[in-house]
Amino acid sequence: MRFFSRLIKNKSDKGQLEKRKYLKRVIAITNQKGGVGKSTTAVNISAYMGSYGYRTLLIDLDPQSNSTSGLGIRSADIKESIYDILIHELEPDEVILSTGYTNLEIIPSSIQLAGAEVELVPGLKREFRLKEAVSKIEDNYDFIIIDCPPALGLLTINALTAAREVIIPIQCEYYALEGLGQLLNTINLVKKNLNNDLKITGAIMTMYDPRIKLSGQVIEEVKNYFSEKVYKTIIPRNVRLSEAPSYGKPIIDYDPECKGAEAYKNFTKEVIENG
Repeated sequence: MRFFSRLIKNKSDKGQLEKRKYLKRVIAITNQKGGVGKSTTAVNISAYMGSYGYRTLLIDLDPQSNSTSGLGIRSADIKESIYDILIHELEPDEVILSTGYTNLEIIPSSIQLAGAEVELVPGLKREFRLKEAVSKIEDNYDFIIIDCPPALGLLTINALTAAREVIIPIQCEYYALEGLGQLLNTINLVKKNLNNDLKITGAIMTMYDPRIKLSGQVIEEVKNYFSEKVYKTIIPRNVRLSEAPSYGKPIIDYDPECKGAEAYKNFTKEVIENG
């Protein structure tokens, strides 16, 4: 009920939007395995959050820039990126771009970010660069979603240091739990040494195919592993979800009636409710 009352309030009292206090939830979407749906998850929940009236910022911290291109932003149109914030300490307000979607802005990535790991090594407070930037703007947003790279290097450490919550996408495939122990150990180390406020909000199962018996077995294994921290929503393997990024659109715009869209809509509601 809290979700729907908030939604009604946002629709019926738009004049109060700029006066209200924002939720200031900072969420890192991370898993060091590639191809598990991190960017797809980051883009789509950000778009749905914005559509529900929550002011949202997506930070693309992946050098592959999938979240940036997934919202239709071309590399040629990017003058500054998250790289300039981390390395040149540019103010985040100078980098934030409008996406054209309701209540959704982005700090884009760029190919320069690929070298940021090396450039950060000798820097002072290198693990806190993103946190310092986020602290300057978090009062202006309900949700700041950070799309992490598929690695456990300094970029991901920066994301975990800046965030208060972690969502872990896990694909419904054979090697789903491979490397999760290392990821959880990294999260615990960051919590202990860099960010006492960090917590795992939950794991989201992605790329589910009901025709494959193994998919159900993987879900059960993950539930045993994470206990109650597995979201009820399961993201299906869906052609329309796979197509949407090539058109530079979140699924809410590309095909809002498909099964993938329905899944991400429900998942977004879970994230909002379980904050």
